[in-house]
Amino acid sequence: MAVVAPSRVGSPWLAAWPVTAVFVLSNAPTPLYVLWQHRLGFSSGTLTVIFAAYIAGLLAALLVAGRASDRLGRKPVVLPGVLLALVACGLFAVATSVLALAVARLLAGIAVGITVSAGMAAVVDVGGRERARTSTLAASTAMVFGAGLGPLLAGALSETLPGPTVTIFVVAAVLLLSAAVVVIRLPLRRPVDSGAGGWVRVPAVPREQRKYVVLGIAVFAPGITSTSFVLSLGPALLASVLGTSNRLLAGATAFVMFGAATAVQFAAKRLEVRAILLAGAAAGVACMAALLVAVHAQWIAAIVVTAVLAGAAQGLGQLGGLTLISTHVPERRRAEANALVNFGGYLPAALLPVGTGYLSDALGIATGTTVFAAVLALSALTAGGIVWRSAR
Repeated sequence: MAVVAPSRVGSPWLAAWPVTAVFVLSNAPTPLYVLWQHRLGFSSGTLTVIFAAYIAGLLAALLVAGRASDRLGRKPVVLPGVLLALVACGLFAVATSVLALAVARLLAGIAVGITVSAGMAAVVDVGGRERARTSTLAASTAMVFGAGLGPLLAGALSETLPGPTVTIFVVAAVLLLSAAVVVIRLPLRRPVDSGAGGWVRVPAVPREQRKYVVLGIAVFAPGITSTSFVLSLGPALLASVLGTSNRLLAGATAFVMFGAATAVQFAAKRLEVRAILLAGAAAGVACMAALLVAVHAQWIAAIVVTAVLAGAAQGLGQLGGLTLISTHVPERRRAEANALVNFGGYLPAALLPVGTGYLSDALGIATGTTVFAAVLALSALTAGGIVWRSAR
C-alpha cells in the first residue's frame, strides 16, 4: 500500500495557477476553428473529430497520470504535462493541415488529462486536510476560469492583431512557462512507498469509496458534455443563427459559459454536496431546453442562456464530484479518483458531440442538435434521480 508523506501547507490558490495556465490552452483554439475551416476546407464532422482528438489524449493520460502521480508524486507528473502543453502551443501556431491540428489537440488533451488528475490533486495536497473544501474550490474554479479565459483571449487577439492563429499561442506559452516555475516550487513531497502493480489501467478506487465517485460522474458527465458541445459546435450554431463567424463573439460566448461555471461554484461553496449535485443536474436539463429554443426559434438570447446553463451544469457537477473525493478519498488515491471522475465525464463529452457533428452534416444542425439535447436531458434527469435516491 502506498503511503504519502504529508506535504507542507501552502497556498492552494497559487498551486492552482498551473491548472489555469493549461486550461487557457485547452480551449484557446475554439474561436479559431471557423478560420481554420475556411483555410483548410474541412466539414463540421471533421471539426468535431479534431476536437475529439483532444479528448482522446485526455482519456489516454487519465489511464496513467492519476496512478503515476499517486505513486511517484505530483511534481514528476505535472511538470511534463506543462511541457507537453508548450509543445502543443508551437504546433498550433504553425499548423497548416488537419493532421497538424489533430496532433496539437492530442498533445493538449494529454496535458489536460495530467492536470485534472495530478495537478488538481496537488492543489488539494498543498492546502492540507483542514482546508480541503477551499482547496477543492481553488482547483475547480482555476480549471473553468482558464477554460473560459483562453477562448476570450483568442477571439480578441485574432480580431485585433496580426497572425490570428499565432498570437494567442505565444501568450499561452508565456503563461505556461510561469506555470512551470510554480510547479517546481510547490511544497510537495514524494510518496514514501512507490506501490506495486501496473502503470496503465482504467482508474479505480477502493470499493467503499466508489459510490462517491459514481455520484460525481453522474452529474459531471452531462455538464462537461454540454460545454463540449458549445465549444465544438457553438461557433457553427452562432453562424447558423446569426449568420456571422466573428471570432470575438465565439470567444466571448465560451468565456460567458465558463464565467458562469466559476461564479456558480463560489455561490454554492457553502451548500451541502447533495444540494450542489442536484442543482447541477437541474441546470443540465434546463440547458438542453434552452438549446432547443435557440435552434428552433433562432433566438440569440437562448444561445447565451444555453452557454450560461452549460457552464453552471459543469461547474456544479465538477465541484460536487471533487468535494466528495477530497473529503472521502485518502490522499494516496486522490489523483486516481480525480482521473476516474474525469474519465467518466470526458468519454461522453467526446462521443456525443462527434456523433452530433456528423448527424448535422447529414441532416442539418437543427436535427443533430435536437437529438443531442434529448439524449443529454435524459442523462441529466437520470443523474438527478441517482443523487436523490442515494441520499434517501
